[in-house]
Amino acid sequence: MTTIQDVQTWRGLKAVDSNGDKVGKIDDIYLDRSSGEPEWATVNTGLFGTSTTFVPIQDASTSDDGVRLAYTKDQIKDAPNIDADGQLSTEEEQRLYEHYGRGDYDQWDGTTDRTSELGLADDDREARFERERTVGHDTSGPTTDQAITRSEEELLLGTTQRESGRARLRKYVVEDEVTETVPVQREEVRIEREPITDANLDEATDGPAISDEEHEVVLHEEEVVAEKRAVPKERIRLDKDTVTDEQQVSETVRKEEVDVDDRSTGTR
Repeated sequence: MTTIQDVQTWRGLKAVDSNGDKVGKIDDIYLDRSSGEPEWATVNTGLFGTSTTFVPIQDASTSDDGVRLAYTKDQIKDAPNIDADGQLSTEEEQRLYEHYGRGDYDQWDGTTDRTSELGLADDDREARFERERTVGHDTSGPTTDQAITRSEEELLLGTTQRESGRARLRKYVVEDEVTETVPVQREEVRIEREPITDANLDEATDGPAISDEEHEVVLHEEEVVAEKRAVPKERIRLDKDTVTDEQQVSETVRKEEVDVDDRSTGTR
């Protein structure tokens, strides 16, 4: 069981998750209102440490890295968003217990006050009570000088990278119909007649004077022969370009204003 004596030096220490990855810094400790034992730690997380997350400190321990919590970084950052206003209600604690898988909340019989409040070690608690008894416990005030410090929140912006999508390059086969005109040649029979002359008389009278006879001529024609071959045409690759856009961010920031309460009579 983690005691007040164990946690009183944890404020401001680095908080790491169960795997040793940094989560943020320990901000405050909340005590169980019924038992007075440490129950929750608030951890500053998020960009610039602007978010506050409640984490159970049961099974938490100190290490060379800081305070090692018993939960993973993702589980801590996904915890319900609850204001660290100094007190956890029953409903808020139940939401946190369910998120962190703490089944012991179901064992509560309802006879005790199941809430938590901001807790300090004894020395810190006395110092806080002393400050609350003063008229003003500003960084400057009646206990310091005659000035009041006016503060205001500034909006700190940054960027974080996340995956927005993926592009994949793939190729596939499609079929197209290709029509080409190819000239082809063929042979046809042509009959030629020539008269009998002294030049061809011997060839014309070679053989029987009257007989049956035939001659054969072989005709030829061209056929179209098609064959295909793969020819490299171009190289295609994926590359990335960085494009800068502008986005408007709206947040509510607080600031302090100072009014003068002059109760003088105006007479001298």
